[in-house]
Amino acid sequence: MKFKALKTTVATALLAFLVGCSTSPTGRNQFILVSGAEMAQLGASSFSELKSNEKISKDTKTIQYVQCVTDAILKVTPPQPDFEKWEVVVFDSPQVNAFALPGGKIGVYTGLLKVAQTQDQLASVIGHEIGHVMASHGSERVSSSMAANGALQITSIALGASGTANSDLIMQGLGLGVNVGVLLPFSRAHESESDLIGVQLMNEAGFDPNQSVQLWKNMAKASEGAPPEILSTHPSHDTRIDDLQDAINALPATNRKAPNCGRPNV
Repeated sequence: MKFKALKTTVATALLAFLVGCSTSPTGRNQFILVSGAEMAQLGASSFSELKSNEKISKDTKTIQYVQCVTDAILKVTPPQPDFEKWEVVVFDSPQVNAFALPGGKIGVYTGLLKVAQTQDQLASVIGHEIGHVMASHGSERVSSSMAANGALQITSIALGASGTANSDLIMQGLGLGVNVGVLLPFSRAHESESDLIGVQLMNEAGFDPNQSVQLWKNMAKASEGAPPEILSTHPSHDTRIDDLQDAINALPATNRKAPNCGRPNV
């Protein structure tokens, strides 16, 4: 009976893999089981909760500045199939952070503006976050978690059926192995892909893509003591800077000129 359940679970997982194949904007093969429309609804719900729980900035100059940079990037961003409008909110917080959720919800924390010291550097961050949405990284990460959990369940059934000793300890080890060996590197792949999309967007919008390198040098100074790359969901700063420089060197020339967004004093 257990063996029959194992075969059924394996067949289901294989079917899910065949159905879930997709391609990112950079041509990378993806595994996606959750629709963009479902993720857009989740993103909108999460964003509403954030707006209720976080302090929203009321500083007009800061809001206009962030909106101006974002609008310039959005002018060159392709239309997205699962939503029509992007929404930008500035959160009044010392966090050095920004994000973009499925459904086009963008959040920027005021603490970021102390590290992103020019509008070009802010454009690098905004382009990067928009890249996550364009590449459906939210759907992909949810799908990867679903697949990883399914694989562990399959192994658990197989260990139980064979009467393997210490199966609980083996499963704990497999859980750690999946996390470090699959899920974290996969997140780093997302970050690197979003960096590539981001510099393409900011370049097309007329911002200086070289400032993305300076941004991550600033980030490196602001985040001393970060975990080693193998245990991080982000590439190391050195890796990121090297990859960005290679991407910048391959960018085409553009005639577009970015607006002067008037950076506020922070």
